[in-house]
This record gives sequence, structure tokens and C-alpha cells, in this order.
Amino acid sequence: MYPKKQLAQLVISACQNFNIDTVVISPGSRNAPLTIGFSNVEGIETLSVVDERCAAFFAMGIAQQKQQPVAIVCTSGSALLNYYPAIAEAFYSKIPLIVISADRPKHLIDIGDGQTIRQENVFENHILYTANLIENEELLQENSELVTQAIHTSILKKGPVHINVPFNEPIYETVDNLKEFVFNEQVLTVDNDIDYKHFSDVWNNSERKLILIGVHYPSKKLQQVLDFYKEDPSVLILTETTSNVKDDKFINSIDNLISKLDEEEFKNLQPDLLITLGGMVVSKRIKQFLRKYQPKKHWHIDELTKMDTYFCLTSFIQEKGSVFLNNLSTHIRKISSDYQSVWLKEKALRVQHHTEFLKNAEYCDLKVFESVLLSIPDNSQVQVSNSSIIRYMQLFKVNPTIEVFCNRGTSGIDGSTSTAIGAAFASKLRTTLITGDLSFFYDSNALWNANIPADFRIILINNSGGGIFKIIPGPKKTNALSYFETPHNLTAVHLAEMYGFDYCATESLSELKDNLNHFYKTSAKPKILEIFTPSDKNDVALQQYFKSL
Repeated sequence: MYPKKQLAQLVISACQNFNIDTVVISPGSRNAPLTIGFSNVEGIETLSVVDERCAAFFAMGIAQQKQQPVAIVCTSGSALLNYYPAIAEAFYSKIPLIVISADRPKHLIDIGDGQTIRQENVFENHILYTANLIENEELLQENSELVTQAIHTSILKKGPVHINVPFNEPIYETVDNLKEFVFNEQVLTVDNDIDYKHFSDVWNNSERKLILIGVHYPSKKLQQVLDFYKEDPSVLILTETTSNVKDDKFINSIDNLISKLDEEEFKNLQPDLLITLGGMVVSKRIKQFLRKYQPKKHWHIDELTKMDTYFCLTSFIQEKGSVFLNNLSTHIRKISSDYQSVWLKEKALRVQHHTEFLKNAEYCDLKVFESVLLSIPDNSQVQVSNSSIIRYMQLFKVNPTIEVFCNRGTSGIDGSTSTAIGAAFASKLRTTLITGDLSFFYDSNALWNANIPADFRIILINNSGGGIFKIIPGPKKTNALSYFETPHNLTAVHLAEMYGFDYCATESLSELKDNLNHFYKTSAKPKILEIFTPSDKNDVALQQYFKSL
């Protein structure tokens, strides 16, 4: 049973042709031809998620893990607009999403017909390509070229594209066979004729080299090449939790290192050459530092995107970071320097103070993180929500066998749980979501999903409001803190019961350790561990922590 609509057949065949093997569908009527078709063709797995915002983030989590496009399908009208937060995140995080929206034909737009909005080009500021199809059999070739270009763009440029498909009624008619279509293959050509002689000359004449890595998908090749560079005494490597590269010679907790430096120390840390790769960087302090104490040269390495985060970019190198650094390694020499050794000694001192503080710390968010991170099983995956949660995560050394992901493209709290569920569905690794209360409750519809694995775990740190607004200095100086922090008395216990999760709660360190002892044991249901922390102590403890460093 296939849709009679030619446009639906075209879109479905194109997805088959370009190996789009997962489609997340949200219910509706106008998208009936697409729903009927995708759910009946071979080689495509269809998943149903009701809430379009959750569906888009869920699909993004799958695409994040599979590193290939996932399609999402919705009906006409406001349904499409609910995709926008995930589309923006995918755009900035370079995650391939193929957005397929059913639409009313043009003659029904803006005349008072139901469930119609101006869908064409609605995502134009955050989309790589838009294909506005026309329901006309004489325009088959033009429509085919638009669909092909859209899917190719998503695959090759790693991001979201939009295919808008108008359908006249009737929309439920079916046929026995799909029409055969021919699609043209395209290849992305990048001019990456890199002058390694030039770059090696700059490198060899720089006494202090700083390599800074932002969000990065786990890469053995990058890890291996950084293992070479870490042996150069003039090279300092700064990473974040989401960089997914780890070594004792890397500075993994940037804020711990630089939070209390004075003017002279900042000048000593200032690099001659800054090399950046990967996506967004969480640490605000490192951005402020590098914008004020700018390097003489800044190279940003990326296959697709030029980013001048520190306002001093001198070279955009359009290549994979691991490839460029590996090729560069054959042209460079080590020079005598104490740049790395000085700052690794500072790191060791910070680690000592970190350990001493936590040994005597009261029960608070920071103390909770220590126990939670120690409990996560080896060779698993952690998804982290935004705001204070990802910032706490940055303060700790993470088990090197664990992969860490966070929606840092737009850094929003929306969709963290949905993304984590998509990742858990797609990944072979056991997945734990560590989330704050506002992120969790904001995306509570994420749990309305029949595709959640039984080994999925949610650690919900509930400090009764947006703790980030007590940490940053601005909001507390106003008389409107309650509007920033949004205090509440919500708990996940009833959500867990409604959606079929096992649930346990804790309000003390001893309870937490007891619960963590069995939290990861095999179960028939996914689990939520809700950890209640004192909202009036968390920010004070964090301030004391940074003073202790």
C-alpha cells in the first residue's frame, strides 16, 4: 500500500535512494501520503512521536549518534513551527536533519482555510537548503532536482534542510506500486590545497602554542594525533568535557585553571599561536581571556564552518582537525619551552585543592556531581543538559571510557531529554542523562515515547529552580530573581508513574550512595533518580569552591 500522490512517492524514493533509513513521524492528516508511504517501504525504520518539538530533538539525537541524516515528517500548520528549536540546534551543531513538512497548496494559504500558515522558507535563517515543491506532474523533473539537492546538502554539509510538500485532497488514496525515479549523485568538492610549509614556519617560530578543542564527536584519530602533540613542551592542550579527548597532559577543567589568575599570569598564559577545532566552547572565561589576551596568530580548523570566536582569526583551514594536525606533524619540530610544564603544575595544584574542598564539602550540587560521576559505568554514554549542569560537569575529570554529549549549538534547555532518548535509541552504549529540573520539566513530553530503552537512566538534580541564575552575578542584583530562577515544588514521581519509569529519590549523600549502588542494575524499565539539593546552599558552595582553588 503506497500513496497515490506523486510528490509523496518522489520524496520517499529519494530517501530510499540516499540511504535515509530512519524517519520520525508525528501524527496528522495532511501528511497522510508521506505517513502511508514511509511506513510501508522497505529499508526505512519509522518511529512515531506525537509532540513535534520532542520528535525533532529525538531524531537529532539519533542523527548525532549515527552521524548520518534522519528525516522528520509532520502535518501542515503550527506543527512545523515546533521543529524550529531542534532545527536551530542542528544548524549550529552540524547535525544532519531532513525536515519534511506536508502543506496546503498555495491557493489555500491566507484565505482563512484551516491549519494553514506560510510554510515556505519558514526556517530561512537556520536552514542549509529549502526545497519548496509544487504539486504538478509536469514539474516532476524540477521537483526531483529540488529534493535531490536538499538531501545532498544535508549529507555533505552536515545540517538541517527543509522539504515542503503541498498536497491537494484527496490525500488517502493508495496504489500497489511505487514509481521508479532516477536521482543524480553529487560530490562535495572542497579546495583544501593547504600550504603546510607556511603553517609549519609559523608553528616553528611560536614559543607558546595553545590547542583548544570544543564540542567534538569521539575520534580515535584525533586522540592519537594529540598524543603526539602533547609531547611537545611548547604545546598546551585545553579540552572540555564535550571534546571527548582525554589525557593527564591535557587541561580538562579550564575554569578551574584560569578563574583566579592575575594580570601577570594571564600574560604568561597568552599564546603566540592559538589553534581551535571542534564546535562550541562552554567556558565563558576562556572566551574572555582569549579576546583580551589575543594570540599573534589564530588558526581555526574545520571542514565546513569558519568561526572567529576570539576576534583574531588569521587562518581558516578547511580540513578535518585530525587530518591537518597529522599532516602538519611531519613538517614541524619541537622547541625548548616551559609553557606546558608551568601550566600542568598549576593544574596539579588546582586538582589538589579541588580534592581537598570536596572532601569536606556539605551536601550540595557540587558534592552530588562527585558521587554521580563516579557511579557511571565504564564504556557508556552521558548526555548532559544545559545551564548549570554542563558547567558543573566541566569542573570534574570524567572517566576516560565515557562519551559525553550536550546540545551546545544554541545551548538551550529545550530538548535535552528528547535528544538523550534519541541517542539512547540509536547508540550501542548504555546512556545516562544528567539533567537539571528546569530542563527536565520543560521537556517532560520527551517521556511520551515508545522507543525508550530499558537501560536508559535519568539522573535529575532538582534544586527547585534555575540554579544558574544564582551562580551568575547579574540576576541576584535585581529585585526580579524569582522571574529568573522560577522557583517551584515540582517532582518527577508522577511523571515516572505515568510514563512507566522506575523511580527513586534522595535528599542526602548517604541516600544518594545507596541509590546509586543499584541504579544501573538491569531492569525491565528505564529509571529516574531524582536528587533534591538545597537551593539556598548550592551557589554559596560553588563560590567557596572557586575561592579554595
